[in-house]
Amino acid sequence: MFTLRLGHDPRVCAATTPRPTPLIRRLIKDTSTALTHGSTYENSGNLADAFIGELMKRYEGTRLGQQELEALILDDTPGALWNRAMLEATQVRVFPTLVKVVVAIDPAATESENSDETGIIVFGLGEDRHGYVLEDLSGRMSPEKWATRAIEAAVKWKANYVVGEVNQGGDMVKTIIDQTARELREQKKLKQSIAFKAVHAKTGKRVRAEPIQLLYEQKRIHHVGALAKLEDQQCTWDASIATKSPDRIDALVYAATECCLGGEIGGPAILSLPRR
Repeated sequence: MFTLRLGHDPRVCAATTPRPTPLIRRLIKDTSTALTHGSTYENSGNLADAFIGELMKRYEGTRLGQQELEALILDDTPGALWNRAMLEATQVRVFPTLVKVVVAIDPAATESENSDETGIIVFGLGEDRHGYVLEDLSGRMSPEKWATRAIEAAVKWKANYVVGEVNQGGDMVKTIIDQTARELREQKKLKQSIAFKAVHAKTGKRVRAEPIQLLYEQKRIHHVGALAKLEDQQCTWDASIATKSPDRIDALVYAATECCLGGEIGGPAILSLPRR
C-alpha cells in the first residue's frame, strides 16, 4: 500500500491464477477491488497448440481445471480430507528445536512427460511433539534428480534418514539413493552416508492419510510458511473420484507417519504420538 501513497487516484493491477488464499479472498471482498476473469480458452489464440493440448489433457473436466483454466475460485472440495481454513490455522513461521527429521519420497512409477510427479517432503518432529512440514521439493524429474534432491535435503536439514515408498519399484528406490550418494561422495559433493528406510503401503491412500489429517485437525502438524502446491493437492484430492496419484500427499503421509506415529502406517493418531 505504501507504493500507492502518491497521486490523485493510485491503482495497481495484479494478474494471477486465483488460488483461494487469504490475500485473494480479502482482495475480492474489498469494495475498492475491480475483479475480471479471463479463461485459458479466451487466450488460446496466443498460445501454442501443443501447450493447449497438454493443459486440456491434464485439467479439462476436473475440479482443479476450473481454477487453472476457467479462473474460478474454488471452495473446499467435498470429500477432501483437508480444507483451507484448517491449513491456514496451523501455519507457522518459526518452529522449535527439532528432535527428528526425515525426508520422504513417493517416486513416480514411470519417467516421461506424462508421468506423475515424485513427491518429496521434508518433515520434522519438534521438541513440543508437534510435526512441522519444512519443505515440499516435489516435481516431475528423473530418478537421478529426485535422489539428488532428497540427499541434498537430508544434508541441509540433518535428517535422521530418507524414507522411500517401495511398493512400485521394490529395491529400486534404495538402489538409486545409494548409487547417487556414492557418486556424490566420489565427486566430493557429499561427505556423509545417507540412511534409508523402506516403507510398504498395505492400506489404501485415504486410510493411510486419515490419521495424519486428524493431527492437522488437532493442530499438531504445521506448515512452515505457505506450501502452495502441497496445500492445493490436500484441499482438492478426493480419493473416491481421483484419477491421479496424490504424490505430495503420499510423501507427506509417509514422513508424518515416521515422525508422529512411530512409523506405523495407518496407526492411531493419538496413542502412537511419541512421549517426552
